[in-house]
Amino acid sequence: MRYHNKPYDQLKVGDSAELRRICTEDDFFVFASNSGNHNPLHLANEDGDGDTVNEAIAPAMFVGALISAVLGNILPGAGTLYKSQSFEFVDRAHAGDELLARVTVAQKCDNREVVMDTEVIRPDDDAVIVTGTAVVIAPEKELSFSDIEVPGLVVQRHRHFDALLDRSRPLPPIPTAVVAPEEPNSLGGALLAAKETIIDPILVGDPDKIQAAAREIDLRLGNAEIVPVRDHFDAAGVAVDLVVEGRAQALMKGHLHTDDLLRAALRKEHGLRAGRRFTHVFVMDVPGQPHPLLVTDAAINIEPDLETKIDITQNAIDLAISIGIQSPKAGILSAVETVNPAIRSSIDAALLSKMAERGQIRGGLVDGPLAMDNAVSLAAARTKGIVSEVAGRADILVVPNLDAGNMLAKQLTYIAHAEGAGVVLGAKVPIILNSRADDDKARLASCAVAALHAARMAERI
Repeated sequence: MRYHNKPYDQLKVGDSAELRRICTEDDFFVFASNSGNHNPLHLANEDGDGDTVNEAIAPAMFVGALISAVLGNILPGAGTLYKSQSFEFVDRAHAGDELLARVTVAQKCDNREVVMDTEVIRPDDDAVIVTGTAVVIAPEKELSFSDIEVPGLVVQRHRHFDALLDRSRPLPPIPTAVVAPEEPNSLGGALLAAKETIIDPILVGDPDKIQAAAREIDLRLGNAEIVPVRDHFDAAGVAVDLVVEGRAQALMKGHLHTDDLLRAALRKEHGLRAGRRFTHVFVMDVPGQPHPLLVTDAAINIEPDLETKIDITQNAIDLAISIGIQSPKAGILSAVETVNPAIRSSIDAALLSKMAERGQIRGGLVDGPLAMDNAVSLAAARTKGIVSEVAGRADILVVPNLDAGNMLAKQLTYIAHAEGAGVVLGAKVPIILNSRADDDKARLASCAVAALHAARMAERI
């Protein structure tokens, strides 16, 4: 994109220009860091006025600074210098609002001074946020330049997982059968979740290996129950028995193959089938995103057919509700945002969308096909002319197959610095499925997600 300024001699009274911007919570953290204004009213994880609500109100000068972007980039543009600016703040903007900043030439004065009427509005409801007057020194010469590359900023905080942990702590610890926690990561994650009162672990596995793992990480098992089983497949079967008997309300994968755990859970007699297919959901806390992103299915169903995708979508919607998303928006991903008979995923996406309209998928909004960009970016959706409550706002990303889901989740983790909590749904109880590479925060979050979902399934919350 190229910018062309408008020097003083070319300016006319009535000339106008505008820019749009969507405010994010991270914008306000960056503003707080740069300005030194740490007023908690503007920070999403703080209650700034004692009303128990975290407001995330846009800082007034952040909103005002949007006007300077129009002045410096477009009208008059490059070479413009401020002389003065008045503001009257009429309303407040919040994280998630789209704002439009507009400037209009009101008067030309001597010495290249120009008086500009300025305002910022919220286009969604035409609310005026701020009005004012700017006096600037307009550029003398005509200039043209490409968009200047400014280093991007990523606020690396995992606030969504912090919120999940806060929601899960008041619940009674969920009795959880932990299968083969025989190495430091899997045992440490279970014990940490127990310390946070999220789960009450029942350790099923080889007692000698469990004790050795505890010594290696210098943790005490305390009163944790150990059910001695040396074979991994047998340990998975015993853990499932604990659920069937009502002693456990969740399963947690330790140091064993996922197939061994799921084979036991899927056994025909005394298994954990509950009428839907088992499906996997990653709950991703992506820095810079205003809400968690659920990615499904990235671990179990390799090439799901339409019937399986129905369960994948419904399970994800149910989980999204459990973790506090009131009306989940599920974007069904494909390579394109239009139905192409040659691309099966686009046809499946359209069918899932129509099925949701007819009540065959319940509890959330479903739309597709959507390409990745217009599923998560309002700007991309608008560019493509997509009118949808889901496009650009998706909470859930339903991928075409396991390859796509696994790649997407790992790209978010290793490139976008996301943390991921993993659970399997469709069983009688949630199954916590951690990766060996997961850190403590991801393991804790997986336990919190499972606890919240189990509590809602039991109608405790």
